[in-house]
Amino acid sequence: MARKKKYIEAEVIEKAMTLFWRNGYAATSMQQLEKEMGINKFSIYASFGSKNGVFLESLKCYKQQLNFLINKLKASSSGVKGIKQYFYDFISFSKEKNLCKGCLVTNTANELGEDADAEIKLELRNFTNEVRQVFADTLAQDTRKKGSEINAEADYLIISMVGLASASRMFYEEQLRHYIENIFKNI
Repeated sequence: MARKKKYIEAEVIEKAMTLFWRNGYAATSMQQLEKEMGINKFSIYASFGSKNGVFLESLKCYKQQLNFLINKLKASSSGVKGIKQYFYDFISFSKEKNLCKGCLVTNTANELGEDADAEIKLELRNFTNEVRQVFADTLAQDTRKKGSEINAEADYLIISMVGLASASRMFYEEQLRHYIENIFKNI
């Protein structure tokens, strides 16, 4: 007979997500995960398979938390102004979590090398492509824009978002505001 879990998976994954966000993927050990999650290695392996499994579940958790911003942008009819607000909202989201550690996806992408786990790289790429597509859909609200212009601007915006996520780790709010304002001078 299988043992009953004495923990709630969503709660322990949120703790793991915070640890990965704070320390990075590579610097987070199984011992740290055990301590932070409050469960033993056996339970971690039984529930998630490996450190990669915990991380992939942490990415899902992160995406769920960030989803309210993405859904707000999807529901917006303000075009470029809505995307600009998304950038500002992301800064608030990052600070609201009291981490000021940028974006879990961007941080992880910055630390992984070519030999990184293929599934993790795919998840990071998929997430970034999803956000880029929301930017493209929002830009398409301006019917004067052509498809090639929309694609070029969506690429510019997702790369700018990655830059903002990295910059939010060390720059002051006023500097980040200047960055955002300058991004949108070109759109």
